[in-house]
Amino acid sequence: MTTVFEYGHATFCPMADGRRDQCGSVGPVDPTPSTGGPPESPPTLKQLLRWSETLAGIARTGLGFTESLYEQERFEEVLHVAADIRAAIDGNEGAEDVDGIVEEWLSSVGHGVPGYVTPKVAVGAVVGNADGEILLVQRADSGVWLYPTGWADVGYSAPEVVVKEVKEETGIEVEVVRLIAVLDGMRAGMGRIPFYSLVFLCEPTGGELQAHPLECADVGWFAPDDLPFPMAGVEMWGNHVFSAIRGDPVEVLYHPKRKHVWRGDPESI
Repeated sequence: MTTVFEYGHATFCPMADGRRDQCGSVGPVDPTPSTGGPPESPPTLKQLLRWSETLAGIARTGLGFTESLYEQERFEEVLHVAADIRAAIDGNEGAEDVDGIVEEWLSSVGHGVPGYVTPKVAVGAVVGNADGEILLVQRADSGVWLYPTGWADVGYSAPEVVVKEVKEETGIEVEVVRLIAVLDGMRAGMGRIPFYSLVFLCEPTGGELQAHPLECADVGWFAPDDLPFPMAGVEMWGNHVFSAIRGDPVEVLYHPKRKHVWRGDPESI
């Protein structure tokens, strides 16, 4: 079973087989070149999780728009299929586990446009100092290190959330410079729910290091050759963000369109 780490307001997990994500450091992330056809190996846990969440999202969106009782019954049946997949991934295949997942999904169904299911949005802050070090936080619940991150809040712009999150988690005041990455959290193996992560380069402007008493066990500045362990996804974003901190010209890092969306290379979800 894949080990899951939680930090900020997001949940992250490493590759199921322990191998590193092969994302590039500049421009579009291209984890795996296409082999021209679907693999013969069984689907990975990450693929199954994404399929389950996709089916559930389609069904909940359908329930939010349809007025047909027949369609409602069909969409609820799709939810049960998706819940069966999800329960199998978690190792909980009892009927009560499946029903619990279905009830959780049904409780989030809205109506009309508010009911259209989309990925959540998270924001992250890459803060570098004059010594080329990066500001990292250690989650109190998991012990995992990462740059400050959290869910986007309603009523704030993305940069405003970034400034607020960094101050709350680390005590450091920052100014947002620019966007440097837009990551698909599930595709990157960073979470068990669909979300996009907007990562911003920031400059420190004041404040003093002080870990959030509830969310963070520790905070600190770290050089690229002296990073703490364990780190969440550093193989994917490390080279890119340190290039940005050094002032190198970098493009926005992102996951491009896949040739085979559902059954491409098993390394890529």
